[in-house]
Parts: sequence; structure tokens; C-alpha cells
Amino acid sequence: MIKSELVLKIAEQNPHLYQRDVENIVNAILDTIADALARGDRVELRGFGAFSVKKRDARTGRNPRTGESVEITEKVVPVFKTGKEMRQRLNTAPRPLKAVAAR
Repeated sequence: MIKSELVLKIAEQNPHLYQRDVENIVNAILDTIADALARGDRVELRGFGAFSVKKRDARTGRNPRTGESVEITEKVVPVFKTGKEMRQRLNTAPRPLKAVAAR
């Protein structure tokens, strides 16, 4: 599901709201989460999961095409950990036809 599909779904479930208002609400929520992560804060949505950031140290990598060594700078990456209720919901739900293929 992409953001526009999420907006449409929420607008369908709430016919008293205009689609542009739903879009503004979704954007506000996502922007607030992104701003909190940029500050290094943790965002927890009970029953859904928690967003946080993790620091990756600088390291020497390798260009897979040429084999040449490449210096990779340190960076901060977002991390998401599902909540207990979300894990239970995912593990008790029937499997859809387009399930992820085994690797």
C-alpha cells in the first residue's frame, strides 16, 4: 500500500471528511514522526510498533562491480520494531495469495 492508497482508504471509512483533509492529516502524522526521528527521539505507537534511529559507524566497504575499496561515512538509519499486537495479528491472519516467496 502506498500513501495515496492509505489516504483513499481512510477517506472511504470517514465520508464526513474531505480527501484533502485526510491527506493533510496523514502528511502531518508522517512529518511529525520524521521530525522526531531527525531529533533522535523514539516514536512508539502502542499496538503497532516503535520507530527509532540507529547509528552505523564509518567503515571500509567494497564496490561489488570493481572490487575496489570504498570509504563509507557514518550514518543514522531508521529502524522499526513491530509491537506485540501487530505481531500477533500478522501471525494469526490467513496467508494471502500473493505472499512473499520463500528465499
